[in-house]
Amino acid sequence: MSSLAPRSLKWRKLGRIFDPAQFELPNHCEEFAQSPQALVFDDFVRIYFSARERDSRNGKYLSHVCFADFTKDFREVTRVSDRTVIELGKLGCFDEHGIFPMNVLRYGDKVYGYTCGWSRRTSVSVETSVGLAISVDDGLTFRRIGDGPVLTSSLHEPFLVGDAFVRVHGDLFHMWYIFGTAWKRASEFAAPERTYKIGHAVSHDGVSWIKEEARQIIPDRLDSDESQALPTVARIGERYHMIFCYRQSTDFRANKDRGYRLGHAWSTDMGGWNRDDASVGIDVSPDGWDSDMLCYPHMFECNGRTYLLYNGNEFGRHGFGIAVLE
Repeated sequence: MSSLAPRSLKWRKLGRIFDPAQFELPNHCEEFAQSPQALVFDDFVRIYFSARERDSRNGKYLSHVCFADFTKDFREVTRVSDRTVIELGKLGCFDEHGIFPMNVLRYGDKVYGYTCGWSRRTSVSVETSVGLAISVDDGLTFRRIGDGPVLTSSLHEPFLVGDAFVRVHGDLFHMWYIFGTAWKRASEFAAPERTYKIGHAVSHDGVSWIKEEARQIIPDRLDSDESQALPTVARIGERYHMIFCYRQSTDFRANKDRGYRLGHAWSTDMGGWNRDDASVGIDVSPDGWDSDMLCYPHMFECNGRTYLLYNGNEFGRHGFGIAVLE
């Protein structure tokens, strides 16, 4: 690849590398391995994900963050966490009912974990915000810097702030995240469904953030009700590439034609983004675990190569796979 990287990407799938049904997960989690996020070590790669437990009080899900360690060729799982790496939030806090996803990055001798905390509502199903937890033991455990979020709803982003992806460029932390634009009912008696877009914020310390308030940085491809989620950004050559997932805001759970696909945008300065989904370089498979849906992507570098983690059918119920950039 030339130093001026092409706008088009081409990924080679290496297959599904983690199936939660094949492992004993902590906290009675039995399903899902959602939003895989990598932390690279000298001789292995730790991949964090969110698994689900059934709340015995009401039968609803609680999302917990776990990890699996892989050899650097991603062919072998060498360890699975025997406990969740961060406890759920206290009663009434923003992350009381789950954490999904958690984005990790090294900063100095610590590992920062930006969480997306979930709390249930009555009129709508959920509210989300972004928290920060820090690890001093190489990512085995994380401790919150406080019980509240570091990025949350505001005057022009009144709900559903989450899905943070954070990286440091120069002397600034950059966060790409999502914010809600609407809750709507498809019919009079239907449950409300949410719509959200991708935004951007900066920080000097990773704690206090300045949003580009309510600026949707990735244009819609479907229509104004398109939901965009989980951005991930990597510099390839002299361009920045963002991969994210998008879907229709209604009838997306069982209708694969309205479910999640991966989208792509590129930028030369991280300020203006040019959407070009035709150049994302990866799509659903003809059959199998990722034939109906691709979602929750995460790009990272390892041994001089760029990799893409992602979930497949049923929002990650059947685990995650990996692809390598060619």
